[in-house]
Amino acid sequence: MTASSNKPGQRPLYSRFIPREELHSFSAWSLGSLAEGEGGPVPPEPPAAPAAAPAPEPEPEPALSEAHQAALHEARQAGYKDGYRDGLVALENFKQSYAAQITAQVGQIAQAFQAQLELLEQQLAGALAAVACDIARQVVRTELQTRPALVEAVAQEALSTLLHSARHVQVRVHPEDHALLVERGQLDLESRNARLVADASVTRGGCIVESDIGTVDAAIETRWRQALAALGQSGDWSDAAPDAGDPA
Repeated sequence: MTASSNKPGQRPLYSRFIPREELHSFSAWSLGSLAEGEGGPVPPEPPAAPAAAPAPEPEPEPALSEAHQAALHEARQAGYKDGYRDGLVALENFKQSYAAQITAQVGQIAQAFQAQLELLEQQLAGALAAVACDIARQVVRTELQTRPALVEAVAQEALSTLLHSARHVQVRVHPEDHALLVERGQLDLESRNARLVADASVTRGGCIVESDIGTVDAAIETRWRQALAALGQSGDWSDAAPDAGDPA
């Protein structure tokens, strides 16, 4: 303990240095402690945030040697060439496949068009043949009306078709044709020992020759069907209405 000198009229000051051995507990004093004793508690300061650790710097890549760089460049060039070649091959295959597909489609369209064209041609040919047959029918009827003597040529041709060995020959014609043939008298019946018979069931312009060995059908209906068959058509002589004044 140490006493200090005092001036007159002052309170004595007392000071003493306390050795560390005599201290049992102590704490650091701050200015906040004094403010706490005067005006109340002071909130403690928040602890400082720890400083962020610096980001590690990337390690530098090891430098490649010239040999390695040359090998890498060569590998890149080789890969580029292989990829370019494979791309060309794939493109060529695609072009061939696409061309084959288009060719097949065009072939199918052409075949369908050809089939439709052939069908149209057949229909057109059939229509033309039908028209031609109708015109021919009208022409034949007109000829039979204006030239009834044509039956004479038909009967003579039917007799010539019959074998000479035939017996009991009869030529059956329409009654009006019968009168015409008898009047003209140019049909060769005597050489064949044939007899001319009037038959109303025979259409005018035709005839039927009968004998013991067979029959020659030269009726207008039969000859008309044969003419249509040669044109690829079918039909009867009576399919169309006869013209006014037509003897048939």
